[in-house]
Amino acid sequence: MSKMTRTDLIEAIAKEAGTEKRSAKTFLESFTTIVEKTMKKGGEVPLAGLGKFKVVRRKARMGRNPATGQAIKIPAKTVVKFSVAKNLKDMVKKA
Repeated sequence: MSKMTRTDLIEAIAKEAGTEKRSAKTFLESFTTIVEKTMKKGGEVPLAGLGKFKVVRRKARMGRNPATGQAIKIPAKTVVKFSVAKNLKDMVKKA
């Protein structure tokens, strides 16, 4: 397995789209900005065939300190979650 860097991603987008790296970089930066703005507002961003970014509000709950075993209260918080599309999960399982 190989790890893709941001530069690798920009090059792959440019090659796949048949465009210059500069255009691919602009696209990636614009896409990132749109996702950030949408998440800040609590919205969802679907990516057909890949999955969906969404904001999830987690309730307060009780947990345990793993070092001491002492019960602690974990406060409510808002997090970003990415749900992977079923077809992508199935494709990875087959690989």
